[in-house]
Amino acid sequence: MWLEITGKCQLECAHCYAESGPAGTHGVMTTTDWRRVVDQAAGMGVGMVQFIGGEPTLHPDLAALVDHALVLGLRVEVFTNLTHVTPALWEVFARPGVRLATSYYSDAAAEHERVTVRRGSHARTRANIVEAVRRSVPLRVGVIDFGDGQRVDAAISELAALGAIEVGVDHLRRVGRGVREVRTSASQLCGRCGDGVLAVAPDGTVWPCVFSRWLPLGNVREDPVAEIATGEAAERTRTTLAGVFVARHPQPPEAPCVPRMCNPQCGPSCGPACNPSCWPTGAGPCAPKGGCVPNYRR
Repeated sequence: MWLEITGKCQLECAHCYAESGPAGTHGVMTTTDWRRVVDQAAGMGVGMVQFIGGEPTLHPDLAALVDHALVLGLRVEVFTNLTHVTPALWEVFARPGVRLATSYYSDAAAEHERVTVRRGSHARTRANIVEAVRRSVPLRVGVIDFGDGQRVDAAISELAALGAIEVGVDHLRRVGRGVREVRTSASQLCGRCGDGVLAVAPDGTVWPCVFSRWLPLGNVREDPVAEIATGEAAERTRTTLAGVFVARHPQPPEAPCVPRMCNPQCGPSCGPACNPSCWPTGAGPCAPKGGCVPNYRR
């Protein structure tokens, strides 16, 4: 379950799905509201929560929320831009059961900062990647390829040299500020939105995932997450999306395929690390065409 605890961010990334930035807010969800959602997630059997934003480290109660999730036995991932991490938060991130995720765009500072729209952001993120590796904090990094001659391979090589083991690559998603010539639609989704995953917004809105923001399923300030997950709107949306995804990847009857499960490790940065794909359910000639789990380059 993605918990988008704030719309505030130091950066204004050109492709941000949430259109977050310095003018963003923490929304109307209180820390008590978020604790209740985490309680409900644990009660539903959710295995992982990902605190995301905006920039989750800007939320004053991130540490308390991480602690609450860990006490309930949930695994935690914090998706952060890593431009500023306090000593206290490093202690939180070093706790067993916690991992980090971040985005990186180029080994060249100027190219990285054209994306983030903040001078100095490349050096700060790079330094904190090094610090996470030094502290042995589990970390995965998503490199978003804009398809414009960006130094993606050089970024991957640099990350490997820094000691980052899990590095995934994804393309630009046409959601939020990422909309270019292609309009936001289900074509930008991985293929399993709402199936075992949900996202909660700073105003309490529930979506099938953080990228399907035009498909509200309910609001956690009005109804429990479990009721929303099994409600009429959720079932209707899943049926609609399933039809879109099946049409996207028609398969011969002798090689039935289904999209692979997507989870918070799939990696929403300001663009996910999971691609629309079809994976085989058994023997047959059906070959994967990408994958919901990033193809980490080691």
